[in-house]
This record gives sequence, structure tokens and C-alpha cells, in this order.
Amino acid sequence: MPEGDSVFRLARRLDRSLLGRTVVRSDLRVPHLATTDLAGREVVEHATHGKHLLTRFSGGATLHSHLLMDGEWTVTRPGRVLPRRLHHELRVVLEADTGSTAWGLRLHQLAVVATVDEQQLVGHLGPDPLRDDWDPDEAALRLGAEPATPLVSALLDQTRIAGLGNLWANELAFLTGRSPWTPMGELDVPALVERAARALRHSALVPGAYQVTTGRSRRGEDHWVAGRQRRPCLRCGTGVRMVDELPDDPAHRRTWWCPHCQPGPGPESRRATPRRSR
Repeated sequence: MPEGDSVFRLARRLDRSLLGRTVVRSDLRVPHLATTDLAGREVVEHATHGKHLLTRFSGGATLHSHLLMDGEWTVTRPGRVLPRRLHHELRVVLEADTGSTAWGLRLHQLAVVATVDEQQLVGHLGPDPLRDDWDPDEAALRLGAEPATPLVSALLDQTRIAGLGNLWANELAFLTGRSPWTPMGELDVPALVERAARALRHSALVPGAYQVTTGRSRRGEDHWVAGRQRRPCLRCGTGVRMVDELPDDPAHRRTWWCPHCQPGPGPESRRATPRRSR
């Protein structure tokens, strides 16, 4: 699922086809960018902040995109085109001077801004373990700022720490050995931040480790709890439980947990919360 490690790996994949190349044709298929033309600009960097992709061009322009749950980028080799059946999902087309073309499908929150103004789009985000400016102390301060906030809700809040989505929130709760709804004030927050940063970096940077949280890459054994409802816990054998999200409440998404390995409050403690940023 698209999380910070997903977008980081995507950026490195786009680097291989576009970095240092000049755009010879651009097509931005959203109404507010329909007249924007990036042709003639060189791709100078694919930066990420949490789940946000920032494609920087020469001349000081940045294309911002967010994958949310269903967005994707794909690249075709020279002479190849995207199948026509997918054209209705196209939002961005960037053809490079090499003939390779990057196609953005179902992208969200698209914007083109001056590179110096990127903070208008991502300045609200918390520290990101995959960035050079990662600040674990600031992340711990933000995560612990509201002691009553449940563990998974705090991890999902991108203004506290950027890049952790629902998979990592659930898996980190298991690795911490506490219920997903444990109040943050009861946890060792700096230790949690260290574990989260280490896990995200390992997933993003180590070949074969992408979103494998158990150390076992075999299908069905790669996650401790996420997606394993009614199956035995890989640690103790207890049946993993799952509760659906609260409607229109991103702080309380679908949650998995092992009631034996993760003692603490249950889902009955959930309360609707204000919408948080992605």
C-alpha cells in the first residue's frame, strides 16, 4: 500500500528514467493545470516528504503529487505507449528526450508551484525518517504532544511523523507489544520513534525488504498482524482480530491486533476525531 517507503522507492525508480533528462512533451490532465507546460525543462530531482512526491525541474518549478490509496506512476520505454484502456485514468504525461515516457495515473492533489514555495504544500508535515533533515527529537515531541491520543491514530497523523500509513501503524503497534488504542502517554515515545524510523528505512532501502515486517518474505508470513484477521498470530498462535474503520475518520482506520501479544484498550475505546492531514 502507498506509504512513505512506497513513494521513496517510486522516486528512485523515476530517477532511473527521468533524472537529468529534458521533458519534450508534457500533458497535465486536470482542469487547473490544463495550460501548464513543462516541456523544455530538465528533471533535476525527485524529492519526497512522507507520502508526497515532489518532481523538481530546472527553472525553479515543482510538480507535486500524492498517490493516496490508488495513484501510481509507470514508465514506458521509447516507442511504447500506455494501453488505451487506461487513458481515462491519466493525469500526467511527461515524455523525456530519450523517448521514455512517465505516466501518472489517478494522481491526487496535483499542483505546480515554484520550488521555493513547496512549503505551502508540505510544510504542515512532520519529520520524515527518509529525508536528510530527519529530526527524531521533533518527531517524539509531536507524537507525545497529546498523551490521550491512541497509538495508531498518532502514527497515522502525518503532521506528527510523515510517511507511516496504516500498514506501518498496525505493525509498529504489534512490535511495541501494546494495544493499537494505547494512549501515547503510556508509551516510551523516543523508543517508538527509533523503531519506526528504522523500520521505514529498512523497507525503503534494503533489497527484498519492502514492507516485510516479520523478516519472512513468504506470502502470508510477511506481516505480523496486518491483513491476518482470523489467522493465528505468528508469535503466540492466538487468532488475530480486525475491526473496521470508523466512517470518514482517518484516525481510526481498519485495525488488526493480537489480543494476547498486545494488551490494553480495545476498539470500544475509539472516539471519532477531527480529520487529520495526509
